[in-house]
Amino acid sequence: MTADRPEPVRFDPATADLRWQRAWDERQTFKADDASPKPRSYVLEMFPYPSGRIHIGHVRNYTMGDVLARYKRMRGFEVLHPMGWDAFGMPAENAAMEKGVHPGGWTRANIANMKAQLKRLGFALDWSRELATCEPEYYGHEQALFLDLYAAGLITRKESTVNWDPVDMTVLANEQVIDGRGWRSGALVEKRKLNQWFLKITEFADELLEGLSDLDKWPEKVRTMQENWIGKSQGLQFRFDLSNGENVEVYTTRPDTIFGASFVAVAPDHPIAQGVAASNCEAANFIALCKKGGTTAAELETAEKLGFDTGIGARHPLTGKYLPVYIANFVLMEYGTGAIMAVPGHDQRDFDFATKYSLPILRVVAADPADADKPFTGEAEAGDGVLVNSDFLNGMAVTAAKAAVIGRAETEGWGQGKTVWRLRDWGVSRQRYWGTPIPFIHCEVCGVVPVPKKQLPVVLPEDVTFDVPGNPLDRHPTWKHVDCPQCGHAARRETDTLDTFVDSSWYFLRFASQPGDAPFDPEAIRKWLPVEQYIGGIEHAILHLLYARFWTRALARIGKLEVKEPFASLFTQGMVTHETYERRNPENGQPLFFSPGEVDRTADGATLKADGAPVDIGRVIKMSKSKKNVVDPDEIVARYGADAIRWFMLSDSPPERDLPWSEAGIEGCWRFVQRLWRLFGAADASATGEDLALRRKTHQTVHAVAQDIEALGFNKAVARIYELTGATEKAAPSADRTAAIHTLLLLVAPMMPHLAEEAYSALGEGLAADAAWPVVDPALLVDDEVTVAVQVKGKLRDTLTVAKGTAREELERLALASDKVQRALDGAEVKKVIVVPDRLVNLVA
Repeated sequence: MTADRPEPVRFDPATADLRWQRAWDERQTFKADDASPKPRSYVLEMFPYPSGRIHIGHVRNYTMGDVLARYKRMRGFEVLHPMGWDAFGMPAENAAMEKGVHPGGWTRANIANMKAQLKRLGFALDWSRELATCEPEYYGHEQALFLDLYAAGLITRKESTVNWDPVDMTVLANEQVIDGRGWRSGALVEKRKLNQWFLKITEFADELLEGLSDLDKWPEKVRTMQENWIGKSQGLQFRFDLSNGENVEVYTTRPDTIFGASFVAVAPDHPIAQGVAASNCEAANFIALCKKGGTTAAELETAEKLGFDTGIGARHPLTGKYLPVYIANFVLMEYGTGAIMAVPGHDQRDFDFATKYSLPILRVVAADPADADKPFTGEAEAGDGVLVNSDFLNGMAVTAAKAAVIGRAETEGWGQGKTVWRLRDWGVSRQRYWGTPIPFIHCEVCGVVPVPKKQLPVVLPEDVTFDVPGNPLDRHPTWKHVDCPQCGHAARRETDTLDTFVDSSWYFLRFASQPGDAPFDPEAIRKWLPVEQYIGGIEHAILHLLYARFWTRALARIGKLEVKEPFASLFTQGMVTHETYERRNPENGQPLFFSPGEVDRTADGATLKADGAPVDIGRVIKMSKSKKNVVDPDEIVARYGADAIRWFMLSDSPPERDLPWSEAGIEGCWRFVQRLWRLFGAADASATGEDLALRRKTHQTVHAVAQDIEALGFNKAVARIYELTGATEKAAPSADRTAAIHTLLLLVAPMMPHLAEEAYSALGEGLAADAAWPVVDPALLVDDEVTVAVQVKGKLRDTLTVAKGTAREELERLALASDKVQRALDGAEVKKVIVVPDRLVNLVA
């Protein structure tokens, strides 16, 4: 950039990247200062699970956050941009079982490897606040918070139905049950009742729902997903009197359809079902069958609907007719009352069941009263309409009919209106080793006793084995055996560990404040929270985000925090995709997938490098290890440098959409890095003269790029930088051109930090990472000139660059004086001239 330093022909990231990464580390450039008087900005990407390798999806996610964090620093903010590891969970135990390694060693080795990868990409992270949830320094504080919530009555222990893998001898999450079998062992899953620890998230259902309305910087789809998960509904809870002298309570959100009920169904573990099974072997066998398989709503929706007729009748409260009572595999005791009023005509589950067992399917809601006798065509109709075949409800709209039935039930005393929630208390018990030990002790004298806080952390034992299935903590010879802290008698530790979602429900607090004797300092939290910008995948839209919101509100309720919502703004980035390459295995016809590195790709197709024979090019899909369509970030960085891959992640696709990976795309980014390097080297500090158009373009670009970054419109910012680069390259030497080059350097600094540092160092002004964002002259944001299109008979023939507001007569004169226009007219007489000021002149000949 100066005459006394010869510029290399090419920018060399192999040396520049490491040099500037060392400089940032040595100067602790990105360490957040809690005492800083600057305004604060907390930028956070969802922390990764330490699987061992950073993937391209991570690179995109963290590049977006990094650009925002660097930009905020340039705008004068004290920025907190930390990184850590969501380090507990089943993959580490699977590695222990499959590879004979300790989960801790496996996890920490992965962390070291992934940390090196992140550093190689030049992210502006405050590594002084690094944390891993598997370390006692973290989970000991989590145990203390757990005890605080327990003391406040927000944690309970109760019996609950779980998915039990009889081979691995552990509870499975619903997502780990595939086609009724354990995802790892393949064993048929059983439903068991176990005592589990629960966080009372249902006590916050109203708060969590109402709070969504204030999260106007969250994607609408995420708020809708949470709203549906919380699932507030208003309906009728009422009873059916049974033919055996008992009664059964049901809840329905559609009391308007009560005249369409054709049977009652109860869960296999409902007291009525258990009572029948006590004297009926067939019922007992059916209930045993129902206990095999998962408990997810999705599985219950798709599984074959099975039932057992109890022989009991349920008297309809309005018609007096008796409906058959079935034990049904699609009804869960945990939802509602464990019993349902089944209306096959207007609920697909009930329709499938009624079809299988030849039960009546009645229409009680129709789009038009004339359709009252219209037959069903293979599926239920759940839509709106008017009531038909429903006695006193006929002709009413659905809303009015609901109110009428609830009113009658309350007047006659057989039911009452009730608000219910889909949300259930959060079961956090996991029967595994690699998780936070739940800090309780079981004493035969005193019952369940909290571990005294002075004895925290309860640390996992290191000497465990995974040679047999089940939780190693259960069979450890000494760890679980302790004295009761209340009575001193022999007792045992709780051997369940916490759901890893607990670990990620408060890590953002620990990033903001890390005292040794407490989970966090409330005063520091008040300064940093809420997180200004949170970035992560849409797959975490419900559970992680909902649990983090609950945990924050729970801590606020017990006086630990002032903030109630942890994330002020949320952004969910798209995935990075790649086409797949495959052949069919000649022996079994199954697909064999190949990685991009194994394939030679041309415009005509793809061939396998190993044998030169063709391979099929598949769909462009999310990168997946199983499909081998993954790109190794290390290989890309080694070949093109960190800045090229960062630039690619920001280019082309809007950040909320998927980004297709292409070799041509990354090579184009590499060429642009070199193009900028040549341009930076062409800055001439001695150049004089003015270029008002370029000066105006420069200031307008600075203003627009700032707006784009703040809106996370990175692809728009990239496009504007390309435009300014092109305009600067074409401009003649001048002071304004030199200023434009310096401005471009600062504009790309958050995106290409290594290139920017290398060029900025020649100015002798310190680090580009510490530089201020370019100042904009507001007067230059207004265009004084406009481009006016000139058409002849509707076809564009020329353009005019004129002063804004040029009079109609002058625009007509300039258009007619154009050589291009005269050639287009070819002597024809101009019959009419249409002028749109500042935009268009159209000559009609």
